[in-house]
Amino acid sequence: MSAESGPGSLEIGSRTEAATVIVAVRGEIDMASAPQLEAGLNEVLRKSPTTVVVDMSDVGFLGSAGLSVLLGASRSYPSTDLRIVATDAARRPMELTGLDQMLAVFDSLAEALAVGEPTAS
Repeated sequence: MSAESGPGSLEIGSRTEAATVIVAVRGEIDMASAPQLEAGLNEVLRKSPTTVVVDMSDVGFLGSAGLSVLLGASRSYPSTDLRIVATDAARRPMELTGLDQMLAVFDSLAEALAVGEPTAS
């Protein structure tokens, strides 16, 4: 994964928790940084994990280029359960474009990780 620092930069890191790969994204996703997001997601998705959670809790801006990357990742790797964690800055563009209806979008990392876990009765 790649990491850069500075104004307007994008930081991407990944870790594995149980059988789920968590891709943490921090910064702004626009035309300039979307290729970096695409490369980071492809690096993870090429390994064919069962579940990938893209944690965008620390994304301050999500432009159309970033939306395109998320949709492309979902379509290119249909066998992977792709889940997106988005706060308002990232969720709003997804809602306006209807992308939230095509992707599994969650309010928190805990919610995204809890999907499919057995529940206590």
